[in-house]
Amino acid sequence: MGEGLGEKVERLDDVLRGLGNVVIAFSGGADSAFLAHRAHTVLGPASAHAVTAVSPSLATDEDADCRALAAEWGLRWTPVDTDEMARAAYRANDTDRCYHCKAELMDVVGPVADAERATIVLGVNLDDLGDHRPGQKAAEERGARFPLVEAGFTKADIRAASRTLGLRTWDKPAAACLASRIPYGTPVLLTTLTQVDRAEASLRRLGFRQLRVRHYDDTARIELDLADLPAAVERRAEIVDAVRRAGYRYVTLDLEGFRSGNLNG
Repeated sequence: MGEGLGEKVERLDDVLRGLGNVVIAFSGGADSAFLAHRAHTVLGPASAHAVTAVSPSLATDEDADCRALAAEWGLRWTPVDTDEMARAAYRANDTDRCYHCKAELMDVVGPVADAERATIVLGVNLDDLGDHRPGQKAAEERGARFPLVEAGFTKADIRAASRTLGLRTWDKPAAACLASRIPYGTPVLLTTLTQVDRAEASLRRLGFRQLRVRHYDDTARIELDLADLPAAVERRAEIVDAVRRAGYRYVTLDLEGFRSGNLNG
């Protein structure tokens, strides 16, 4: 591990020790997975509790991977049901949708943390601070901490450290909640989330890793890594069939490729 990266890991460990007991919001992505693994290593399972918010906005594949990672790493892990869909402001899907989602997470996980006299920690990194992330505000308002930010980690640092530590999540594709596939102003519906989930899962089964299916009523706009575009054109019949089976009438391929957060306001 490079000298600078090793120092950041040491700082992270110090931050975690200073917190004592933590509840990690564990989505299974590279960031929260690294944080959960580090907290488990430094604090032990008695003081590090990974909690996954399970709702229709969590992709089925991500839910399964959270369970798998917890078992592989021996994490103390609990799934909790969140009901952001019950919040009208969330369903309305304006530019602050993530605020209402994170507020729901904190309201559900808060009692777990209180019972353990623990601090809720999220896998936010320095790169996230420059993006439109209203969910961070909701978490901070409710007392959450961002240890990776405090220790100076960028996304690249997290992936590099994860790779050095042998964590299989080091190159895991970014995976935001399913609601992020719906343009702002289009209501978030359970049927829509299910449709996007089915379409993306079908594309992953075809071997595509980094992808998004953006939802525009009966049209799916697929974003893939630029390197995958030639294969997508070659396999267009399979892709069209898979996405139509998920419920879309029209299937389009975005020639600009995958862009994380490109629907952000």
